[in-house]
Amino acid sequence: MHPARPFRETDNATLVACARAHPFALVCASDGTRIHAAHAPILLDETEGAPVLRFHLSAANAVTSALLGGSRALIVFTGDHAYVSPDWYGQDDQVGTWNYLSVEAEGPVAHLHDAGATSLLDDLSDLFEAGLAPKPAWSRAKMTPGRFEAMLPGIGAFSLTPARFEGITKLGQNKPQTARDRVITALSNREDGIAIANHMRKLTS
Repeated sequence: MHPARPFRETDNATLVACARAHPFALVCASDGTRIHAAHAPILLDETEGAPVLRFHLSAANAVTSALLGGSRALIVFTGDHAYVSPDWYGQDDQVGTWNYLSVEAEGPVAHLHDAGATSLLDDLSDLFEAGLAPKPAWSRAKMTPGRFEAMLPGIGAFSLTPARFEGITKLGQNKPQTARDRVITALSNREDGIAIANHMRKLTS
C-alpha cells in the first residue's frame, strides 16, 4: 500500500463501493515458507455496517491449503487506474506517475462448509447472471441432479471479516489544482483515462 497519507482511504462507503465495482480480486496467503496468490471473484456483504467478504478457490490451490492451515488472508481489489505523463502538469521537473484506486482487506478467514459454499455459489451466480440480462439467468437448477453436489468438494470456500479494511485513492491530491485540471483534461481525451479523470473531477467538485 502506498505510504503517503494524502492518498490513504478509510471511508467505509468509498471502500465498499470500489470493492463491489471491481470484485475480481487477488487473494494472498502464506504457508509459512511462501506467499501464495490467486485471483477470485469476491462477494462483499455488510453486517451491521461491517464488511464481510466471501470467496472460493480450487481445493487444489496453494492459497486454499494455506488458509485451511490457519493463514490470514490479504485480499487486494484493483480499481480504476491510469498513467499520468509529467508533460501534463504544466510544471517543471515532474516525473511520470500512476493514479489509481485500490482496496485491501486483511484478517483471519472462516472455512465455509457445504451449506455456506452452496449459498456463496448461488449468490455469485445471481449477482453476475443478473448483469447478463436479458439473457435468462443460469442457476444450478439447470444441472443434472447430483452433479453440483459431486463437484462441490472441488472448491474451498471462505469468509473474511476484515481486521484491516483500507485503501488508496491516489488522484493527484499532492498537486496544485491547476496541474490537476490539466491532467483531467489530458486523461479525458484518452479512452483508458476517462474513468480516472471522472474520479478526479468528483474529488475536486
